[in-house]
Amino acid sequence: MLILNKKEPILLFIGDIFFLTIALWLTLAIRHSQTPSWEVFIEHLIPFSFLFLIWTLSFFIAGFYERKALINHRNFFSDVIQTQIINSIIAIIFFYFVPIFGLAPKTIIFIYLIVSLFLILLWRVYIIPSLGIKKKVEALLIGRGKEMHQLEKEVNNNPWYNLRFVLTIDLDKNPEIDFQKDILNPVYQHNISTIVLDLKDDLLKDIVPNFYNLIFSKIKFLDVYKIYEDVFSRIPVSQIRHDWFLENINSSQQNIYIILKRVMDLMIAIPLLIISLFIYPIIFILMYFFDKGKMFYFPERVGKNNSIIKLMKLRTMTRMDNGIWEKDKNEVTKLGTFLRKYRIDELPQLWNVIKGNISLIGPRPEFIFAVEKYEKAIPHYGIRHLIKPGLSGWAQIYQKEAPHHMVDIELTKEKLSYDLFYIKNRSIFIDLKIALKTIKILLSRSGS
Repeated sequence: MLILNKKEPILLFIGDIFFLTIALWLTLAIRHSQTPSWEVFIEHLIPFSFLFLIWTLSFFIAGFYERKALINHRNFFSDVIQTQIINSIIAIIFFYFVPIFGLAPKTIIFIYLIVSLFLILLWRVYIIPSLGIKKKVEALLIGRGKEMHQLEKEVNNNPWYNLRFVLTIDLDKNPEIDFQKDILNPVYQHNISTIVLDLKDDLLKDIVPNFYNLIFSKIKFLDVYKIYEDVFSRIPVSQIRHDWFLENINSSQQNIYIILKRVMDLMIAIPLLIISLFIYPIIFILMYFFDKGKMFYFPERVGKNNSIIKLMKLRTMTRMDNGIWEKDKNEVTKLGTFLRKYRIDELPQLWNVIKGNISLIGPRPEFIFAVEKYEKAIPHYGIRHLIKPGLSGWAQIYQKEAPHHMVDIELTKEKLSYDLFYIKNRSIFIDLKIALKTIKILLSRSGS
């Protein structure tokens, strides 16, 4: 029941496969101006089935199975069109460069692009919203801080959540709760069946026993942290206490995960490092003529267990001061602008991955000066150093605005909320998801 049903991405996947299949049938009917026979349909369906799986993978990378894809947004049409064009290019390569099925359907691919685009838009824009109309569960939200208001706004403005907060109690404004007046009476008055709160909040400890009786009235209680995590894919840092970390964060990991993660690092980093060696002579020549100075530099960062590690990067700035960009003293070089845009400056860090002091996936390592500032200003900041840092992480693909070569307390608090989500939920599946999303960012050059 809870918030956004975990099965809904599966529903989206099944619907995509179904409409991609229907699009193939319609394409054959249009191409041959008659209903396709079963034999002709199966002849095309077998090779196209392989393409369907590849295409849904491109949908996954494009974010079509995430929460935002369940809501019509202004970029969705262009995103679908771009993705389907890429899928058509994949189909052309598949049929013409891997001719194992003996098909070369030029006209069919062209017709299929148009038909499948129409059906996918029909499915995603019109059919999905109609399926999302469901009975809302009336709920009471008890909490504090800006995260509580973020949660209330997001849930109540999203038609896909089957929860609706009809009443909110802000503990910062109303610390002394009258259970009968503020909770019991509104629960029955508004027909509330669910209460979302933090039962460990100090301001609620005196009335927690009263909640027990509501169980017999079939009132359900949900953890506000779990709801917030499900909705935003991050942890509400300003509201969590030490007991949350004791319950949810474990410095030890399963051996199988550690082994698989290390194998994945080596299998990807070694080939990429070998390939990247061919571009270094070109970069060396360009640096010699345009920027002068050293080709590499080795900034120090804070790694796992607060150890100091030296990364290997291509120099992109005139001077580096503890990794912090001071505009009046330092600036990006002309070549550095290009290297940063395409993330080429980070290629030498593949050597750090092979050495084992960073991973491909994990919280981005911070420079020493910034860590000292953050640990004083942000509670629990040091938790992110329980695991090995990475080239890309959960925060890098989901945080819209991040601190870059400067100390920013507020943005780093938000960044920590994503890092904590990853530390709590890390798995090979999440690592793979981050890797695929990172590829999309690199290809779209939306990273910086």
